[in-house]
Amino acid sequence: MSNFSSIIAGFGGQGSLLMGKIMAYAGMLEGKQVSWCPSYGPEMRGGTANVNVIISDETVGSPVVTKDADCIVALNQPSLDKFAPVVKVGGNLVINSDLCTAGEVKAGVKVYNIPANKIATDNFGGSKLANLVMLGAVVYATGAIDVAGMDDTFAHVFEGGKAKFIPDNKKAFELGYEAAKNA
Repeated sequence: MSNFSSIIAGFGGQGSLLMGKIMAYAGMLEGKQVSWCPSYGPEMRGGTANVNVIISDETVGSPVVTKDADCIVALNQPSLDKFAPVVKVGGNLVINSDLCTAGEVKAGVKVYNIPANKIATDNFGGSKLANLVMLGAVVYATGAIDVAGMDDTFAHVFEGGKAKFIPDNKKAFELGYEAAKNA
């Protein structure tokens, strides 16, 4: 793959920006050119938040994804409604099926319905790690980053005092990866 573009969107506090950051770090550690361009409303937590992530073998010309995205990740219904039309034919739509329903999508788009909140709640006692479940599903669905490099990626993103979160984040990622296999 020479160029991968995605939009990850949800309410502020759902972890869409962190998902994008992890993807960008993973691409960077693979020696790719990356772009991470967040956008969020003034409300932050509870408002809308999305991030454009591009991973490429070539220099990234524009960090903004406005059409023909390889993948749209929707953590809630408003995000799905807003960004689903941007996914290209042959692309992927990865949705948190606990909070949104795809309905009709354009022909040629693969939809992954991931019950991320349920998976997170069943395994960790709450929906806080639903974003990492979704990240695992995205990595499976797209192949945009090499799953073998995720240990290094988690070590970079959750360094220092945050290292204690790595085991649960890794497990949530793995659960999402497996869920996408069965979606």
